[in-house]
Parts: sequence; structure tokens; C-alpha cells
Amino acid sequence: MILYAVIMFAVALLFGIIAALIYKGKTNLIHEYHQTNVQNKATYGKAFGKAMAVFPVAMALSGAAALIGENAMGVAFGILTLGLTIGIIAILRVQKKHNGGVF
Repeated sequence: MILYAVIMFAVALLFGIIAALIYKGKTNLIHEYHQTNVQNKATYGKAFGKAMAVFPVAMALSGAAALIGENAMGVAFGILTLGLTIGIIAILRVQKKHNGGVF
């Protein structure tokens, strides 16, 4: 449980930093083919960064839930699964809106 929480917190920090960089305009962290039809990269970067910020929040909450105890691991995995699903949907919506599709 503690190892899971440490891993979740570390990966959440990494994803949080990347999301913040993208939000601040470093859209070069997103692969070129995802930006083929993007007209306004600043708006796209802000939207993508916000959508990506769902991942570290979910990971941190999952790690915190794992610290409660062995019986809470199901809750931790549920939080992680729900958060990742919401994050993927958010990124797909950003891609569709700003790029016309995922690729």
C-alpha cells in the first residue's frame, strides 16, 4: 500500500509538471500529428493542459486512498480507473474540438 502510494504520488507529480508546462504553452510536448489542424496553439495548450491535469489529481487521490489501509485498495483502484477514464474523455474532447479528431 505504501509502495503503491509512493508510486502514485511520484507519477502524479510528473504528470502535473507536464500538464502545467503544456498549459503554459509548451505544446511541443504533444506529438505533432495531434496538432495537425490546430489553429490556435495557445488555446489548445490551455485546454489540453486542463484536461491532462485530471490524471495527476486522480493518481494523488488514489495514492491517498491506498494509505488508509489494505481494505481501501479497491477504492484506490476505483478512483484511479474513474479518474483515468474522465481524463481520457477530456483529452479526446479537446482533440476533437481543436484538431477535428484524435489524429
